[in-house]
Amino acid sequence: MADLVNLTIDGVPVSVPKGTLVVDAAKKIGNDIPVFCYHPKLKPVGMCRMCLVDIGTPKIDPATKQPVRDEQGNVVIVFMPKLTTACTTPVSEGMVVRTATEQVRAAREDILEFLLTSHPLDCPICDKGGECPLQNLTLGFGPGVSRFDYDAKFHNEKHVPLGDLIYLDRERCIQCARCIRFQDEIADDHVLQFHDRGRGMEIITFSDPPFDSYFGGNTTDICPVGALTTADFRFKARPWELDSAQSLCTHCPVGCNITLNTRLETKTGGYEIKRVMPRQNEQVNEIWICDKGRYVHHFTRAEDRLRQPMIRRDGRLVEATWEQALQLVSDRLKAAGSHVAAVVGDRIANEDAYLVAKLMRALGGAIGMSPSVPAHYADVVRAFGVGAQTDFARLGKGDVILVVNGDVEEQAPVWFLRLRQAVVDRGAALVMAHARSTKMHRYARAIYRYEPGYAAQWVVTQSEELIAKDLKDARNLLIVFGDESLDGPGARALAQSLANLLIATGHAGKADSGLLALYPHANTQGVFDMTLGTGHMDASRDGVNGKVEANSQFEAAWLIGVGDASDAPPAKFTVVQELFMTELAKRADVVLPALSFAEREGTFTSGDRRVQRFYRALPPLGEARPDWWVAQEIAKRLGHNWGFQGPMHIFADIARNIPHYRELSYEFISASGPQWPPMGRSDLYYGGTVYDNTGGLGARYAGDAERDPSSVHPYDVAVPEPTIAGLERGPRPLYRDGELIRRSAVLASHIVPVQEIA
Repeated sequence: MADLVNLTIDGVPVSVPKGTLVVDAAKKIGNDIPVFCYHPKLKPVGMCRMCLVDIGTPKIDPATKQPVRDEQGNVVIVFMPKLTTACTTPVSEGMVVRTATEQVRAAREDILEFLLTSHPLDCPICDKGGECPLQNLTLGFGPGVSRFDYDAKFHNEKHVPLGDLIYLDRERCIQCARCIRFQDEIADDHVLQFHDRGRGMEIITFSDPPFDSYFGGNTTDICPVGALTTADFRFKARPWELDSAQSLCTHCPVGCNITLNTRLETKTGGYEIKRVMPRQNEQVNEIWICDKGRYVHHFTRAEDRLRQPMIRRDGRLVEATWEQALQLVSDRLKAAGSHVAAVVGDRIANEDAYLVAKLMRALGGAIGMSPSVPAHYADVVRAFGVGAQTDFARLGKGDVILVVNGDVEEQAPVWFLRLRQAVVDRGAALVMAHARSTKMHRYARAIYRYEPGYAAQWVVTQSEELIAKDLKDARNLLIVFGDESLDGPGARALAQSLANLLIATGHAGKADSGLLALYPHANTQGVFDMTLGTGHMDASRDGVNGKVEANSQFEAAWLIGVGDASDAPPAKFTVVQELFMTELAKRADVVLPALSFAEREGTFTSGDRRVQRFYRALPPLGEARPDWWVAQEIAKRLGHNWGFQGPMHIFADIARNIPHYRELSYEFISASGPQWPPMGRSDLYYGGTVYDNTGGLGARYAGDAERDPSSVHPYDVAVPEPTIAGLERGPRPLYRDGELIRRSAVLASHIVPVQEIA
C-alpha cells in the first residue's frame, strides 16, 4: 500500500497516498475545488488558476527538524503569502488547506470575470449549454456583474473546422489546453497546438489531413466550454432533451462502455440516436472511446433497414407476416432433419447465439461461426487468456507486453491507449514482432521482423532466444496478437505457440498475464463460447459442420448476422436474419428483420473475456425482432416450449449449462460501484461530459489455466506453410468498409475500401 499522508481540508482530516494533488485529496472527501485546465487523466499544468486555495504547512524548527507547537500544544501552521493552485500542489504531512476563505472567493470571482471578458454570451445556442462547466461554475462562484464593456469583447469567425469531424468556436475557447494535452499525452497524436499570443491565441491543427486522430471526439467531451463540437452532434439537440441508455460499443474487442443519447424526432416521428458518449469503466475504457464507436451509430435508423419479414415467391422476395415466415422456416427445418446448419456472426449477443445453438443441438444439426470470423483460436484464448482480475492500470515497471502480428491502434484503439500508458507512463517493456510497422512500434524496447504469413514460425524458432533475452525477468507477461496474413490453421498455430511461451515463462494462469486476441468485433469470444465452445458438439472450424461433412449439401441453412456472402454453406433452402438487404439476403428464401444492438438488451463477452450488459435505447424499427425471440418461436413450432421471457432468463440458462459462465449472473455483471477518479454527470467541470456507470461494470470469467492449473500443458504445434488465402487477409484498418460504417455520412471520407487493404 502507498505511504499515506495526513492533512486537513477545511477542518476535515483526510489521509491520501503520497503524491496525491490537493485537488484530488479534496475530491475524496466531497470537497469540490473548481477547475478548468485540470483533468484527472492529464498532467497538471496550473494554467487557468481557477483552483486557487489557501495552503499552510507546519512550521519546522531548524534545529530539531520537528514541527513547532504553540502554548496549547498545537502545531503552528504557516500559510503561504499567496494563494496556491490546488491542481499542481502535492499533499504533504500536516498540510492545512482552506478553500472557502474570503481571499479564495475573491480570486475565483476574478478568474471567472477575466474568462468572461472574451467569452461570447451565446449560451442559448451553444451545444455545451446545460452541461457546461464554465456556465455552472460562473453560477456557483462568479461575480453577479461584470466591470467589462460588452463592446470590447474579442470577436472571431464562428465555427472553424479543425477537421471534418471537429469544429472550433475560437471565441468560446478559454485556452485550458485540455484538447492539446489529451492528443499529446493520451493519444500521442500531436495534431493540435496554440498559435499566436495574447487575446489572439487560438487552437490550430497542423496535421495533414487536419486533426488526424482516431480519438478526436474525446477532446469535445473534456472541453470545459463549447469551443469544440463534433460534426455529428452540433446543433442537433440540447442535453436536457436527451434520454440516455447505457450500452456497449460493438466495433472491436475492447467492449467500451458507452451511453446512447436519444430523442424523439418530430420530422420522422421516431426516436433516434443523437450522440454516443463514453460511460466510465476504469477496468475497460476509463472514459475514452474511439471515433468509430462515436460516429457509426447512424445505421440504427438507416432508411434501408429491413422492417418486415420476406418470403421468396415466384423468384421474388415479397413481404410476409411473421407467422407465415416462421411457419415456413419451421416446416423446412423439420423436413431437413439433421441436414441443417446454422451459421452465426460475431456481432450478435450471447443470448442469441446460445438459443440458436440450443435449437441446433435439439435438431441434431450443425452449428458454427462464419468462416471469415477469426475464431479459430478462441479456445486457446479461453484457456490462456488474461487473468480474471487483470487490470491494465497495474502494468508497469517489471512487466513485459509482447505484441505479435497485430496493429493495436487499428484493431483495438482503446487498448492502444491503455497499453501505451503502461509503457510510456509506468515503465512496462514493450516487445514488437510484426511483418510491418505500426504506431505501437514507437514505444518498443525491442523490434523483431518476419515475412508476412510467418508469425507462428517466428515464435516457434525464436522462443528460446526471446525468453532468454526479453522475457526472462518479466514480472507479468501480456501477449497481444492478431491474425494478419494468416489463414485459420496459421492463426491457430500462432495462438498455440504463444500459449506455450506463457507456459515456458511461468506466466500461464497468472493475473495481469495471458493472451489478448485482436478479434474483429465485440462478441467474437462470446459467440464462440455459446456455439463451438460449449463442449456439446465437435463442430469443425473449416466448414461450420458439426455432424455433416463440410462439403455436403445441406437441406437448410440458417444464417444470423453473417456479413460475408462466402460464409454461407451450400443449401437448398436458406434463411437470413439481418439488418439490411445484403448480397446474402438477396439470395435467401426467407429474410427476417433483426434488431440492432440499440433496440434490444443482452450481453457481450469482450476480447479479454469480460461479460457485460447492454440496454435498450430505441424502440424496434418496423416489425424487427431480436434473434433470440426468432430462435424460440421456431423452437416452439418444432415442439420445444422453452418459455424464456427475455435475455436475463436465457443468461441464467447459459450459466447453468456453460461451465465458464457458471459463476456469472445478470445481477453480478450489473453491479456498479465507486470508481476513481469519480467522473460523471455531477462532475462535468472535473472530468468532462462523461456518464456515470449504473448499468454494471461487468466481470471476467476465469480461463482454463487459472481455473485448473493442473490442466496446463504445452500444445503440440503444427505450423503450416502460409497460404494464398491467408496472405490475402491483409491489415484490418479501423475504418474498413462495411455494412454499418458506410451508413455514417460523417465518416464517408475516412472509409478504407476493401480493395485498398493490402
